[in-house]
Amino acid sequence: MMFHKWLYSLSIIFITTSASNFSAAGSAVVNKASTNSGDVVSGLKNAYGDIEILNGGPQQGSMILARLKGEGEVFYKQKKLPLTKEGLFVFGVGRDAPSSIELIVKKSNKSNVVPIKVKSREWKIERIDGLPPSKVTPKSKDVLARISREAKLVKSARTLESDSTFFTMAFIMPAEGRISGVYGSQRVLNGQPKRPHYGLDVANKTGTPVIAPANGTVSLTHPDMYYSGGTLVIDHGFGISSTYIHLNSISVKQGQKVLQGDLIGTIGSSGRATGPHLDWRLNWFQTRLDPQLLIGGAN
Repeated sequence: MMFHKWLYSLSIIFITTSASNFSAAGSAVVNKASTNSGDVVSGLKNAYGDIEILNGGPQQGSMILARLKGEGEVFYKQKKLPLTKEGLFVFGVGRDAPSSIELIVKKSNKSNVVPIKVKSREWKIERIDGLPPSKVTPKSKDVLARISREAKLVKSARTLESDSTFFTMAFIMPAEGRISGVYGSQRVLNGQPKRPHYGLDVANKTGTPVIAPANGTVSLTHPDMYYSGGTLVIDHGFGISSTYIHLNSISVKQGQKVLQGDLIGTIGSSGRATGPHLDWRLNWFQTRLDPQLLIGGAN
């Protein structure tokens, strides 16, 4: 909840005109559990010289929405960040981000280093047993080739840098259900430690509606990837994308524009899954972020 109503009012500047050109991609689904309400929380803005962070204190796994004061350019990790007409920009820091990062601000041929503190977080350890050995450690050349092909498709979808500004919207939960897995947790599959989990898992029965948490354009659909099963990626602009995996069905097509609340698919257990759930992910290009931070559900 936190800052989202304030962000939503901010996003109207960019969204009102663009949204009028969007056509509904599916039936809107009422999701009572995802309604944001409440007043704007004071103290969310953090000033760092010429940079003002608008969505609270940065922490590991967070999408960071900020504003540059006045004219100039902003760089992060040698990448020039695109700016809106109002000076807004966005970037993200991953699960293992250091306690301090640096932005470079260039104005009038002068460069200033802007250090920004990043809050550390603690991560949960999860154990999942009973998976078929072939799903834990695939060895077939054909399977490995398939995994590689599918990974390239997802990476390509997350490389897009459109000029949409829907990342400024107040995101809502894409599905109702029980939170069964969280971002950053370390999974141990059949006793073998694996890489951290980078999504928010929402468990519910097969066929439960999945809706778009914000406006965007579908950049990838795939009916059955080896690991993620039914897979869908939505581009929200400036390198921010959201991903939905283990879907039972997909209701939209690649290139289709969607509005917040549109039906995009249904929960399933496709791919490597032990039961029906939605695995919701958020990225800034290839940097994996925590979607739960967008809805005020993580610390």
